[in-house]
Amino acid sequence: MSSDELLRRITVDADICHGKPCVRGLRYPVEFLLELLSGGMTFEQILADYPDLEADDLRAACAYGARLSRVQQMNPVLT
Repeated sequence: MSSDELLRRITVDADICHGKPCVRGLRYPVEFLLELLSGGMTFEQILADYPDLEADDLRAACAYGARLSRVQQMNPVLT
């Protein structure tokens, strides 16, 4: 499945999770799924804990994170 196809699984609805990007209109924010993955959980562990998710949903969350990280320039934040 292409990155564009995966990204179609990401939905934004003001009535679901306060408008945060979620997977397929379910109440699984992309942010939550990325935190699980970055915390060391495998796809298999996440899918076992959340049976209404599909492997392509997790791939879509990764593709969304990758797309967001495409920046032209990083500027330091001054405090």
